[in-house]
Amino acid sequence: MLHCYRTAILKRTIFAKKYHMDWIYEPWPWYVAGPLIALTMFILLFLGKKFGMSSNLRTMCSIGGAGKAADYFRFDWKKDRWNLMVVIGAVIGGFLASQYMSNNTVEINPEVARQLSEDYGIDSAGDAYLPPEIFAAEQLGDPFILAVLILGGFMVGFGARYASGCTSGHAISGLSNLQLPSLIAVIGFFIGGLVMVHLLYPLIFG
Repeated sequence: MLHCYRTAILKRTIFAKKYHMDWIYEPWPWYVAGPLIALTMFILLFLGKKFGMSSNLRTMCSIGGAGKAADYFRFDWKKDRWNLMVVIGAVIGGFLASQYMSNNTVEINPEVARQLSEDYGIDSAGDAYLPPEIFAAEQLGDPFILAVLILGGFMVGFGARYASGCTSGHAISGLSNLQLPSLIAVIGFFIGGLVMVHLLYPLIFG
């Protein structure tokens, strides 16, 4: 696995040098990424569109015929089908970015990396976006890890719908629309994240 990883990095480096694309491998500064996000939201507002990812779950369930069982899924999903293109674009773009436009590493605080290594055995936290100690396919063979993933996925999906939006829908689209419910939701996201990291995570994986 390590050999394959090094080979992939070498290929990407050669590709970057050949086409002078070294700049795309590094994270973009906030003063570039921020205005680009703002420009995207302005275009959506101008076109009368809303941005969100979790709402596509409702759309996909409606396409699958869930409207026959519950009124919540009975709506004209064709009006929101453009948002499905956002999801498809995110998947394709994420794949292209991770495979050809990234060095697959992430810079985190050395103290955090040390704590993850010593307390939880995650030695690759400072070297990979998705540490194999957590996200490798073989980890799915552990009933505990599998149960955590299923329960966590359910809670994320239920929470996003109960809050009428996910982090992208509230923190990006909602805040740009100056929506008070979105501000309250975003504050709740941060509080929940802090509680999870500092209280619940050590209890679950400690």
